[in-house]
Amino acid sequence: MSGLGLLLEVLNWAGSAAFAISGALVASRKQLDPVGFILIAATTAFGGGTVRDVLLGRTAAWLGTPGLALMVALLALAVFFTAHRVERRFVPLLWADAVGMALFAVLGAEAALGAGASPWAAILLGMITATFGGALRDVICGELPLILRKEIYATAAAAGAALFVALTLAGTDRALAVCAGMGAAFLIRAAALRRSWSLPTYKSRAGRDYPDQRPGE
Repeated sequence: MSGLGLLLEVLNWAGSAAFAISGALVASRKQLDPVGFILIAATTAFGGGTVRDVLLGRTAAWLGTPGLALMVALLALAVFFTAHRVERRFVPLLWADAVGMALFAVLGAEAALGAGASPWAAILLGMITATFGGALRDVICGELPLILRKEIYATAAAAGAALFVALTLAGTDRALAVCAGMGAAFLIRAAALRRSWSLPTYKSRAGRDYPDQRPGE
């Protein structure tokens, strides 16, 4: 395995770990049992990559790596026994999620390019890889997904994936492109968290809500 291949494999494990922890932290806030912790952690860690691989017409990558699933399960159980020691679990959840998002935005784009996807499709699939696991986690746990809130989240993932793809097409060293894309995604998300940046939300005219109408009315 090449140096870059080893780096990407290590980052894949690191990203899975970060997302697994963020999923388990949500499970702790919902006071789930150990099985629930493992389910939510696995959904968060593998959901986005599974959607990406289905769209690319191939078997989900994590199914061929039993050790990855075992790590996610062990991390979920570790959080089950230690989460009560963290007084404010929402803060570490946000940062763990930011790390996982940055890692998977680029890894998803890398996998898409390797499968022959076009540049714009690689950017989209990078964003899907980075955000859909968390979205599935939030839906299962009855929360509004982060990608549907006004917070800058999917935008950061898309920016990181886009930078990686642009640098790769420009012939930049792949290791540098990977680090730059991940760094951009994380820094944008980190700045949004620190400075409370958000995207504008829709406002109806004069503050009025539009009533539901039947077809033809």
